[in-house]
Parts: sequence; C-alpha cells; structure tokens
Amino acid sequence: MMKVLFLPLFQMNTGHHKVADTLMDFLRRQFPAVESKKIDFLSYCNELMEKMVSEAYLRWIRSHPASYHRVYKTLMYQEPPRFEFISFEPWLPYFESKMKKMVEEEQPDLIVCTHSFPSRILQRLKRKRVLTVPVVNVYTDFFMNSIWGKRFIDYHFVPHQEAKWELITKYGVDKGRIIVTGIPVHDVFMNRSEARRKRQPAHVLVAGGNQGLGNMMAFLRAARTSTLFRYSVLCGANRQLYEEIASWRLSHIRPLPYIADPEEMNRLYEEADAVITKPGGVTVSELLHKRIPIFTIDCLPGQERINLQYLQQNGLIYHLAGPESGEQHMLRLLMDDVEKNRFFRRVSDYFAGVEKTGQEALAEVVAAMPQRMAWRVLHP
Repeated sequence: MMKVLFLPLFQMNTGHHKVADTLMDFLRRQFPAVESKKIDFLSYCNELMEKMVSEAYLRWIRSHPASYHRVYKTLMYQEPPRFEFISFEPWLPYFESKMKKMVEEEQPDLIVCTHSFPSRILQRLKRKRVLTVPVVNVYTDFFMNSIWGKRFIDYHFVPHQEAKWELITKYGVDKGRIIVTGIPVHDVFMNRSEARRKRQPAHVLVAGGNQGLGNMMAFLRAARTSTLFRYSVLCGANRQLYEEIASWRLSHIRPLPYIADPEEMNRLYEEADAVITKPGGVTVSELLHKRIPIFTIDCLPGQERINLQYLQQNGLIYHLAGPESGEQHMLRLLMDDVEKNRFFRRVSDYFAGVEKTGQEALAEVVAAMPQRMAWRVLHP
C-alpha cells in the first residue's frame, strides 16, 4: 500500500489543516489503496513546545498586531530569509533529526506540506541527500513566504501564474515541477451557484475565521438597528461571541457555531448574496469558486495583510472602510450590476490561469509514484 504523509503545523484548526483534510478526503475517495496520514510536525517534536508556541503566537497577534506584522515581514517575507539566521539556527539540527526520525518511522512514499516550516526542514534534508522521498508544497496563501523550501522540493502546487513565474525565474525551479492549482478547496465548493434570486433584504454571511470575528464586531453592533441586510454570523470557536449575538435577540442577525462539514458550509454559501470575511487564503478561494462578492473589514497581521494586498490589486475583494459607513458602501456595490459583472470577470480571469485543481494535480503525482518507486529500487 502506498502511503502519503501530510504535514501542516500546529493543532489549531487553520487553513493548513483544511487543505490537508481536503486532499486527504480526495485520496480516500479516489485512491482507496492509498493510506493518508496527517501529522502536526511541531507536536511530534514536542507537544508542550507546540502548545507554548501556538498560544504565544495567538497572544502576540491579538495584543501587538503591528509588531507581529513587522517581524513577519522581516523574518518570513524577504530573501534570503533571515528566519534561519536569526531565530532558529540553533534549533535547526534538532528539527532535522526529528524530521528524519519521523520519516523513518512513517515510511511514506510521498510527503505533502501545507505549511512552510516542515517544507523548509525537508528541503534541508533533501539538499544534504539524507532524504529521497518526493515532497510536494501546497501553498495556502496568495503568496509564497521565504520559509518554504523551493529548489529541492519535487512539486509545487501554486496559487497563480505569478507564483509559478517567481519559482522559475527567482529560484530556478523547472516549470515541469510547478502546477498552478489555485489554493485547493473541497470539491463541493467547485460547483458554481446558479444566478442567485434577488432577496430583500440581501443575506450576508459574516465569517471571521475559527478564532472568531475580532474587530468585525464593531460593524455588527452598528448594524443592530439597521434593516438593510440580514446577517448570518459564523462565530467559530468563540462561545462568548456566539452568546453575545444570541443575547441581542434580533431576527436579522443570527449567530452560528463552528461548522466543519463542507456540505453544510456550501449550503450557507448558496444562501448568501455576499460574504464579509478576513482575507484568509482558503476561505477566499472557496468564495471565488462560488462567485460570491467578498468584503473585508478586518484582517490579521502577517499573512492575511499580504493576501489582502494581492486580492485588492486584482480586484477580487472589496474593503469596507469602517463600521458606521460599511453597510451603505456594501449596499451601493451590491446594487451596481455593472460593478458586480466586473467582479465576476476578474474572478474568471483569475481562474483562467489555473491549470489543474489541487486534486487533479495530486492524482497525477500519486499515479506516477509506482514507476518512481521502481526506479529507486533499480537505481539505489
């Protein structure tokens, strides 16, 4: 039996896990003989370390977002990455030994990285010729940070044509090893919605990510006395937020708990005329597939802020300036059929650059594995 090992990072539910789960679900359905396994590499190294790092990460983002963004751009968004030379140089031999041990224990035929850190460690092992197992990078943002392993990684599933060009020209990666897949989403989201019936008032889904809504609460509080829209609010794991919105007892603003089932999430998308969300790569990609107008008020520092820059440059998201004027701004855009058609054309232009879905690309890699494995036996 062939074995595919998926490597996100952290135990908290993030886009890295969501993409890994999506591809694992696809393999289970299409390749029953392939065993899929997901491991949080940091927890494998040390569970206490994972808990401490993830908690510190969340506290830092919430309490000092500006400093987090500066550090992220300095350590993880420039070449060469100062990450290795500043923060983790003393730890890298430890992580390499842990990765080598994990691979020896798991004996995978293919490794899929949905987070940059495991990819970086695997690249170091492959560069030293310690590791021969093929590795796939699956990028889950609209950019590639400098931590991802690049030159020595076997396959790259990239979000757009610009990323493919960057890998070719900047890192010398063979174009045959790069596939433009967009950010992979579950199959259920790839079916385009039929033309939505006009609802009065329009239905807006508010999705703040698994950690809750952050500053979007100011927008919702301003909307309490308004009847311009009907809102469904995904509260994620934030029980306090859910209870606060429920306590308002308003017919036009309903809170929803965390939703894990893609089918249920898709039904919500089908009912929505627009979505207000943070610019996370996976959620935005789901919405682009569904052709739903996307608005944002708030974003996390680091990855989401850089995603927002790409999305705004390409006209794939609308930024609402503030809670007081946000509803009027959104209403004007949703009533402007010319602008909505422009948005749909820009979405079509984005997908015109996609060569295969992530599922199709992974299927091709897996299908080619027996020949590659035989080659390794013949040429040790």
